[in-house]
Amino acid sequence: MRLPLAALLAGLASPALAGTVVVSPVTIPEWKAVYGRVEARDTIPARARLGGTLVDLRVSEGDSVKAGQRLAIVRDDKIAFQVSALDAQLRALQAQLQNAESELSRGQTLVERGVATAQRLDQLRTQADVYRSQIAATEAQRQVILQQGTEGEVLAPADGKVLTVPVTRGAVVMPGEPIATIGAGGFFLRLAIPERHASLLKEGAALAVETGVETVEGRLAKIYPQIGNGRVVADVEVRNLPTAYVDARLLVRVPIGERTALLVPAGAVASRSGLDFVTVKGPQGTTERSVVLGERRGDAVEVLTGLRPGDEVVTP
Repeated sequence: MRLPLAALLAGLASPALAGTVVVSPVTIPEWKAVYGRVEARDTIPARARLGGTLVDLRVSEGDSVKAGQRLAIVRDDKIAFQVSALDAQLRALQAQLQNAESELSRGQTLVERGVATAQRLDQLRTQADVYRSQIAATEAQRQVILQQGTEGEVLAPADGKVLTVPVTRGAVVMPGEPIATIGAGGFFLRLAIPERHASLLKEGAALAVETGVETVEGRLAKIYPQIGNGRVVADVEVRNLPTAYVDARLLVRVPIGERTALLVPAGAVASRSGLDFVTVKGPQGTTERSVVLGERRGDAVEVLTGLRPGDEVVTP
């Protein structure tokens, strides 16, 4: 009969079994050690909307930014000349409009006196309307140029950390060129596991993650359905995941199945001359058996060889 590991450890602490424990097979998880990479959930480029010279760069790799924060300024010197040219064109059109309105006023007076015809008055009125429309079109064009000038500000698309800054101050950039790459949406571990283990992976399963300082528990958050290069891609959520280095590799132990094992209390094992022994109680009394130990699990240790199910092991 298979007993869960928790039931075995509870039985070891039971007063009824103090002094001996009967070895029975228990079901334990089978782990596979793989490396996961620390990645940002979203990698978003902050792009230049305007082509020109990068005159101001305010961030570097590793900086934390907020959505809408100004990262850099791109300036196109041609914009100022275009605005000046449109201003001169507007002044000329306004002067022409003023002259056309004066001609229209005189034409109305002449029509009232019967000197000019109504057809001439309509021509003057149309000419004034044409100048007004040209002025409105030129002003709209000027607003477009001014808006292009404000688009020289490169803004952070989301809250996050600056991962890369591929340009330097003074560089010439093109419209759409990335000025910085932002890692947003939090960080997680991404695993690539051989496809033969795909059917054994379960979303929500607990994992053991070694951060270099301690071993923490993670959760298998998402398994991607597409297999690439013979591997299944999965995401692991880890609380207090170290994010000082993006793309850092951390050792992760993934449960890929279950197996049966024989466990005995660690205190029941005696080591002498490089060998491990346990004391077994039998009909003829107690005897020592040499055993080969496996992985330690809490207060118990796995016995690979030397014991059989039903053996009664003496505990201190």
